[in-house]
Amino acid sequence: MRDLRVAFKRHPGPGGHRCPRCAEPMMCAGHDFAAPRRRDTKAWTVVAVVLAAGLRYEGLEACGCGKEPRFRPRTRAQVRARRIAAARTGTPLAELLGRPDPQTPA
Repeated sequence: MRDLRVAFKRHPGPGGHRCPRCAEPMMCAGHDFAAPRRRDTKAWTVVAVVLAAGLRYEGLEACGCGKEPRFRPRTRAQVRARRIAAARTGTPLAELLGRPDPQTPA
């Protein structure tokens, strides 16, 4: 899998979309995803960690009645702090990546 660091605003279809550059399947990052600049490799590594954990950049409530922005880490230091907290407490990393403060319980 190549890391192209490119984003497109397309709605996911039933068969998915393929990248026009490499023809690999594209991943849906969510409606609220704001792609970092292509040369900002540090920000793209954070995006890769968030997406690999199964999280998306969505602000919609599960019931559909409102829109509340959800926290997602923006820096590698924030990801590092959540990885350390996950190792110490045994909490899944995906759960801690969604918290503004990794030390407070949900």
